[in-house]
Amino acid sequence: MSLNVWDPFHDMEALLDKYSRTSRKTPTKSDDRALEVGDWMPIVDIDETPDAFHIRAELPGVHKEDINVAVDNNVLTIKGEKKKEQRDRKHHRTECLYGSFVRSFTLPQSIRADGIHAKYHNGALNLNIPKAEEVKPRQIKVNVN
Repeated sequence: MSLNVWDPFHDMEALLDKYSRTSRKTPTKSDDRALEVGDWMPIVDIDETPDAFHIRAELPGVHKEDINVAVDNNVLTIKGEKKKEQRDRKHHRTECLYGSFVRSFTLPQSIRADGIHAKYHNGALNLNIPKAEEVKPRQIKVNVN
């Protein structure tokens, strides 16, 4: 029989690691860095219709010139930066998040990456990712004699 040393904080640290650190890290193939981290993460909604996937990311205060959307090896990455305006003022409270952000999502093989359409309006980035023709559901009428 062997004795194991119990660490009461091991599970808590693993949980915090899972939700606070690794969700902000994304694999990158373009350079030698293994992980990419942002200062904050925008929230997103992902919906699916028979024809496409729809992603809505809330990016309040981010200028569209500061947003980059890319697809590489079926990984969709939304990157950008929310810049803080420098003013000669005394700050009493700052609750808004500033700095760079990164969100990545693995897309199914059944999408058409060349047909992705992006629209940015009122602080919301909307992406329409069409499905490939062969994966769209088809109905076949069966005649019975």
